[in-house]
Amino acid sequence: MALEIKNLQGEVIHIHDGDMLTGADLFGANLEGADLSGVNLRDADLFGANLCGANLRNVDLFDADLRDANLYGANLRGIKVNDKTTF
Repeated sequence: MALEIKNLQGEVIHIHDGDMLTGADLFGANLEGADLSGVNLRDADLFGANLCGANLRNVDLFDADLRDANLYGANLRGIKVNDKTTF
């Protein structure tokens, strides 16, 4: 899997299977329908990101910021969160 996305700042981010995106700035990114299964998004900024229909199975979201993110229809099976993950 290879995925190229842009955050709101216009920065291009490349995501490959098994990537560790710890602390990634994905603020407002459009990840609609993306397959992110198994990706490490620990401490990532996903504020306002569009994750509608995305596959987030087994994604590590410890300490991630998901405020105002669109998770409609996303596969959330097996996601890893903690008390610092914000929704």
